[in-house]
Amino acid sequence: MNRQTVLLTLQDIPYFCYPESVGHYMNHPQHSVLREAGALNNFNIHYVASGKGYVEVDGIIHELRAGQAVLYFPQQRQHYYSSEDDPWDVRWVHFYGERLHDYMIERGLHRNLLWTLRQQAPWEEAHLALLDEAEQNRMLRPAQLSTLTYAVLAEFVQHAVPLKNTRTSQAENRILGLLPQMQQEACQPFLLQDWADLAGVSSYYFCKLFKSAVEMTPMEFVTRSRLQMAKQWLLERPTANIGQIAEEAGYPNASYFNRQFMAHEGMTPTEYRGLYHN
Repeated sequence: MNRQTVLLTLQDIPYFCYPESVGHYMNHPQHSVLREAGALNNFNIHYVASGKGYVEVDGIIHELRAGQAVLYFPQQRQHYYSSEDDPWDVRWVHFYGERLHDYMIERGLHRNLLWTLRQQAPWEEAHLALLDEAEQNRMLRPAQLSTLTYAVLAEFVQHAVPLKNTRTSQAENRILGLLPQMQQEACQPFLLQDWADLAGVSSYYFCKLFKSAVEMTPMEFVTRSRLQMAKQWLLERPTANIGQIAEEAGYPNASYFNRQFMAHEGMTPTEYRGLYHN
């Protein structure tokens, strides 16, 4: 199966990023690309959903498998190809933007060529939405194309870690699978050992894996989840006492809740509520 849509390169776009092409190759063992340095003036993400393929970097061949990707910067030499015995399901997007280069450098994405996505589904869904839009409407809705391209990039930035430094384990994947439950139960007392038991690891290793997988500590994640719920309740229940909301959000007193809220939002809960309810 081959799906590919190419779009006109715009010289002056009012958007942060814009696609030049987007596609999806499956069961295509002959897929092979060689572009010399300077041949292509846009960014390029190639992501492997299944099967395997190869990327040549400085004369060394690297194997890419499911959940792994290659990110090229403009003007870079590119050489990649599918395995013949286990053809890759490869999905890609070429994109560009006036301020994009500085952003990519600031994020440190120039330091590595090969990546692993800790969570694959969000990127795959974002890519499919962009591919569908490009196929159905071409350039009739440029703002939508740009929005969907940024979604693909944002999911990559959030989930990609350098391939050479990653050892995504089954335990780490179990922790990622616990996030919806942790968010839902965030307002209950946080018992680290109980969550570690669910992941099948020690509490020390749970914290270490959580930090690696989510890029924050378990308590930081719980705090964010509690404050998110509290913000919602402040608007939905305008007559509720701040102390009551603090208690329901899992805080022992309103004073501590106020400090946490101020640290994240730059204002007190009362001030935030006042923005919407006079």
